[in-house]
Order: sequence, then C-alpha cells, then structure tokens
Amino acid sequence: MSLRLYDTGTRSVRTFEPLEEGRVGMYVCGATPQAAPHIGHLRSGVIYDVLLRWLRRSGYEVTFVRNVTDVDDKIIAVAQSEGRPWYAVAEANQRVFTKGYDLLGCLPPTVEPRATGHVPEMIVLIRRLIEAGHAYAVGGDVYFDVKSWADRYGALSNQRLDNMRPAGDTPNEELKRDPRDFALWKSAKPGEPSWETPWGEGRPGWHLECSAMATKYLGPTFDIHGGGVDLIFPHHENEVAQSQAAGDGFARYWLHNGLLTVDGEKMSKTVGNVVLLDDLLGKARPAEIRYYLASAHYRSLMDYTDAALAEAVSAYQRVEGFVTRAAEVVGTDQAAAELPEAFTAAMDDDLGVPQALAVVHETVREGNSALASGDHDAARRHLASVRAMMDVLGLDPLSRQWARAGEEDLLPVVEALVAVALEQRQAARSRKDYASADAIRDQLAKAGIVVEDTPHGPRWELKRN
Repeated sequence: MSLRLYDTGTRSVRTFEPLEEGRVGMYVCGATPQAAPHIGHLRSGVIYDVLLRWLRRSGYEVTFVRNVTDVDDKIIAVAQSEGRPWYAVAEANQRVFTKGYDLLGCLPPTVEPRATGHVPEMIVLIRRLIEAGHAYAVGGDVYFDVKSWADRYGALSNQRLDNMRPAGDTPNEELKRDPRDFALWKSAKPGEPSWETPWGEGRPGWHLECSAMATKYLGPTFDIHGGGVDLIFPHHENEVAQSQAAGDGFARYWLHNGLLTVDGEKMSKTVGNVVLLDDLLGKARPAEIRYYLASAHYRSLMDYTDAALAEAVSAYQRVEGFVTRAAEVVGTDQAAAELPEAFTAAMDDDLGVPQALAVVHETVREGNSALASGDHDAARRHLASVRAMMDVLGLDPLSRQWARAGEEDLLPVVEALVAVALEQRQAARSRKDYASADAIRDQLAKAGIVVEDTPHGPRWELKRN
C-alpha cells in the first residue's frame, strides 16, 4: 500500500503522489516566537518530524522548510510591554524553540527562513497581485481584494465569503474596500520596525511571508503544506488565495495537526494552565515526552494530563527495557531489519502512529518471550525489528540522541565503580553473607542504580525518573 494522507483541501484521504518522482517539498508553519514554546507547539514539531522521517524512510529526498515569523503584532506588543527591542524578543524565544526541538529529537529543517530576510520576495509577490487586479494600495497599506477571488476564497476552510467576519488586522479598517480584505503590507507606525517599498515604509502582513518563503525555496507548486488546525483560517486560507491569485499552484496537499488541551481546557495565560517543556522535564525524560507527543494520531485533539504522560512513560520504558535486556544478551551488531508489514501499513495509512506503536509493543512482547525461553535467534530478530520501528519514530532507545546529558562522559567511571560494588556483592553472596550483599544492593539503589539478578548474572541501570 502506498502512502495516503488526509488532505484538508479536499477533506479526504488521498494517495500521495509527489510532484516530482522521488522528491518531496514540504513547508510547515513554524514559530511566531513572542514567548517560549508550550507543549502544543512541540507536539506539532514532533508530528512533522515523524512525517519527515517516514517520507525519507519511504525513499524520498525531502526538502523541509519551516519558517520563523520573527516580526509580528504579538512580538511587537511583547517588546513594547517589556521595554526591549522587538528583534531581541524574537531571537531569545526562537532559541528556546530550537532547543526544545533539539531536545525532543526533531531533525533540523533543510532551511529555516525568517520573515525579515525575505522582504524583497514579498514586494515582488505584492506587485504581481496588484498587476493581476487582486490587491490594492491605500494609505501606505496594501490589501488583498477577497471579492476578486470570491469564487475560490473559503474553499480550504469550507466557508462561504458571505458568512465570514471582518479581517480586523489593521488599525486602518476604514481604508479597505471590504472589511474582509486582509493586509499584505502594513504602513509604518512610530516605534515599529519598517522596510521601504514602492507603497511606502512598513512591514509585512502575517500571511504574505509564508507564500513568499514557501515558493522561494520549493517553487511555485510544491507537495505538502502543514501546520496546526488553528491555522486553517485565516492564515492558510489567505496563503492559498494570494498565491493562486498571483498565478502559483502552491501546495498540493494540506496537512493539519490537532490541538493540545490541558485537563480539557485550552491553554491560556489567563487561566494559568500553559504547560512548557520545562514543566514536563521534571516528570519525564525527553524521549518519554516525545513518545507521549507522538503517540496520538496527528489529526486528533490531544488532552494533556499527568496521568496520560505517566502512561506514556511506562509504555516507552517497556520498549526500552526489552531493547536494553536484549542488547545485553545478543548484542547490537545485527543487520538492519525490514519493517513489519503491519507497521508499514499503519504508517502509510495517514501516518497511523497509534496502530504502528501497537505493532511495536506486540513485537516487544514476543521478544520478551524469546528472551525468557532462551531463544537468542528470535530475540535478535525482534530486537532488530523493534529498533527499526522505533528509529522511524525517532525513539530508538539505543540512539545517541537519548543518552542523558553528560552520561557518555561519565559512563566509564560509573561502570568501573559499579563493577567494584557488584564484585563485592557477589563475594558476599558466595560466602552466604546475604545481609552484606543486600546492603550493597540497597546502597546502589540509594545512589540511583538499580541491580537486577538474571540467569546471565547481575545487570544494572540508572534509575529512571
């Protein structure tokens, strides 16, 4: 079965057929860094990272573009309230976004363009729209004329123009021909950043930048455009309108991930329920957080609770425990495994990660049974299969990505010290001094080292959070 994806534009699951055989161009709306990322932002980052990995595993060469909206009304408002330069606010928060993506194992995009670096491309796009009769300049602003595109405007979000509310995106609403017209360019205001254009100094509208950057790096028509479901309208609706009105084909498939709530409520600073990555790091390791964020289907609404996170932690640790035990028994030099057909079918069915994880856990159960029965050949096969599947999800427990910070440098020292302690414990057991042996084990446990006696001798691991 070939890859099928739910396309918001057609509201159907479609077989994925790239514009160019063997290559995929994918654009995902990234951060507007007016604040540090919450777990909803990070869920989106993990989802599109899984898609990127699956496309590459399926043999595609992927150009992945994720933008940064580094100038925006919200950024300017934060900067003014804090008495800081707008660019300092954007840069500081973008670094936090990048750190969060990296910590959760998200692969870097091919290119990560910033809005402020692409004003020339935006000017060209505005000129094309004005010349085509789909935009107009007035009072230093430039607006997209939605009535000029009335037969198509609203198709992505499945709305009728007559039912849409005013755009409300500038302080100069009275200058618009129609209140639903949206700003392509905003005239300069005191204390705000601005760039010079043929229509006067100002700054870009939110929607314009993505059209300009997507087509610059992926061409006038490209394969996949992704983002959160909250961006369908007005952001993505306006992107596709202005791009196609200018003559570009733009995105062929539109993917939208579901939102993340907290205990049934939308995250809000007013409510005080915004959950940041740092809030989770005291409850789970980065790999466990990634497992949690990836585990629900990407289009589903996901509700965060501590209990749900704890369940995901336990699930990941079951996989990790098998991989660790099996690797100690059969080693890690086995050849790369073919992915199970059921796993591949699940991933090809609109990125069905929940069903794919069910295959992972069934294979873990079979692998544990093989270890218990001493069937090392079967254990080796299951280990290779589990690692291959988890690698697709960016979650292979033996990946260097998931080593604890600083653990690799300290590991030889820890191993040497634990080896001495275990030798002393074994000597105590040999002379039947079980009290001393238990005391050594208890002292190791207090130091965060768990000892397990196995038919192959004692094994140890660092205690998990």
